[in-house]
Amino acid sequence: MNEFWNFILHGIDFVMNLAENLIEPIEFLPDFLKDALIDSLNLVPFLFLIFILIEVIEQYFTKKKHLFVFFIKKIGPLFGSLFASIPQCGFSVIASTVYTRRLLSRGTLVSVYLATSDEAIPVLLTYPQNAYIILPIIIIKIILAIIVGYIVDWIITYKAKEPVIEQKTVDEEIKHEEGCCHHHLVNAAHTKDFWIHPLKHTLNIFVFILGISIVLSFLLSRVGTEEAFANYFLINSPLQPFLVSLVGLIPNCAISVMLAMLFVKNTISIGSLLAGLCTSGGLGILVLLRRNGDKKDTALIIATLVVVGTLVGLVFQYNLFHINDVFKVIGIQL
Repeated sequence: MNEFWNFILHGIDFVMNLAENLIEPIEFLPDFLKDALIDSLNLVPFLFLIFILIEVIEQYFTKKKHLFVFFIKKIGPLFGSLFASIPQCGFSVIASTVYTRRLLSRGTLVSVYLATSDEAIPVLLTYPQNAYIILPIIIIKIILAIIVGYIVDWIITYKAKEPVIEQKTVDEEIKHEEGCCHHHLVNAAHTKDFWIHPLKHTLNIFVFILGISIVLSFLLSRVGTEEAFANYFLINSPLQPFLVSLVGLIPNCAISVMLAMLFVKNTISIGSLLAGLCTSGGLGILVLLRRNGDKKDTALIIATLVVVGTLVGLVFQYNLFHINDVFKVIGIQL
């Protein structure tokens, strides 16, 4: 048995050092590029395993989409917040599609967007030193999403225009709606797609991480220290959560990856990370922009996300009301 575990440990050690052993001897590469390549390549095995798990979750719940639509209509923000917190790319797309048919409330859609973290959670999972932040992020976003969702339904009385009903049913729209990596949300039942999509997703996120790492490593090599580098990004400035919340609105997987990477590099605060992830509704926002015929309604939803994201970012950045101390009970220092 000991020989077996030694074999496993040696295998893990070999994988962890493979990138460094391959990249470090290449003399013509500058140090910042070597660091970015090594750090990014080391994440690939972990990303692939995480995305296989996410594929299983997404397949299961996409097959149960009729139950998702039923409960999200009945329980609203509570159900939407809990399920949107699961790392996947489908729920915000489904919720947006259903909302554009006016089959669920505005508050429920807002709660789904607020609870969604897109690719940030998988990326943070690959950095053990920063994994402690995942649980607080999920808890904060769920609680916030539930509260804000019900408040939106209670306070905002603007009635969105009814859509022009086409022949296509909601199920058909969801079926043809694309998730990340341009895969259709219900096509993952086939064995080939089960492996291909996690692989494509891993490669896409690897490219995002590598590109962001190269830029950050290059800039850091020019600036000198992480502290000086962070100052260029307005670290601890009240402007940072607001600006990051605007960046979070961009409907692309690369944005949540970038936010996670900036936090890992100590370039944005925990408050700014939360602000950006609150507005990062993933591809769901793209569906809303494309399919919602009421532009005023769309603007109202996006404005709500930015205001909430900015406020929650400021609260946690400056530890207002000593809210960060709540997590000290479970040994987490924000």
